Amino acid sequence: MKKVKLILAVLCATTLMQAQNKEEKKVAVVSFSTDKTVDVSDLGLNGVKMVADKILDLKNDPNFNLAPILEKYHTAFFDSYAKKFPFALLPEEEVINNQAYKDFEPKVGEKENETAFSLLNYPGYKEIYEGLLGKSNEEGMATIFKEQADGVMMTRIHFSLIKGFGIGGTATVKMRVYARIALYDKTGKKVWVINESEQSKKTGVMVGGIPVLEPSKILPMYESALEELMKDLDKRIEKIVKKSEKL
Repeated sequence: MKKVKLILAVLCATTLMQAQNKEEKKVAVVSFSTDKTVDVSDLGLNGVKMVADKILDLKNDPNFNLAPILEKYHTAFFDSYAKKFPFALLPEEEVINNQAYKDFEPKVGEKENETAFSLLNYPGYKEIYEGLLGKSNEEGMATIFKEQADGVMMTRIHFSLIKGFGIGGTATVKMRVYARIALYDKTGKKVWVINESEQSKKTGVMVGGIPVLEPSKILPMYESALEELMKDLDKRIEKIVKKSEKL
């Protein structure tokens, strides 16, 4: 009986320590976006003017609305994935209403971020690049929130058409979605990065070697790919984080 009580006491103490550690560690999510431009590199169509024009037309088409897609990812991220991180997330309002955050001017190397990308940001968030040449952004964000948080996190999803089955210029295509979730400590040093991807169950078509890029045809593939990704992340994200470096 004494051994059982001792084991239970150790388990309770361990659980309590883990809960306290999660409460002690806090992270600010400072970037939340998706790319408005669909990638066609897997189709071998980069640089083809007709395709580039269609992609530009699609991006500017008011019917091509990715806000609901980003909203779904945002809901899953904060309502589900956040509970599986070994730290707490700062309240969004505390992050996006921070004056220093609002005033921050993101850069990619020596270029202003806004001139380099075509992203849709979740309402309130700034367009902040991280990764190669993103050191000034990573350190800048970490500095802004170093008093409130132990680190900063940035996440982005983007989409790419991939070729399916076909003959000649007629073929099926599917959509693959990629998610990147990157964590940096309060000095701006990278702690870990999660890169996950899934492809849609729904398909589209290529006619004459050119993918059909009408909003009504392509948005269902976006939605299908995201659904598959969210299911995958929901199952795997906790295991991935446990195997990664600690904050």
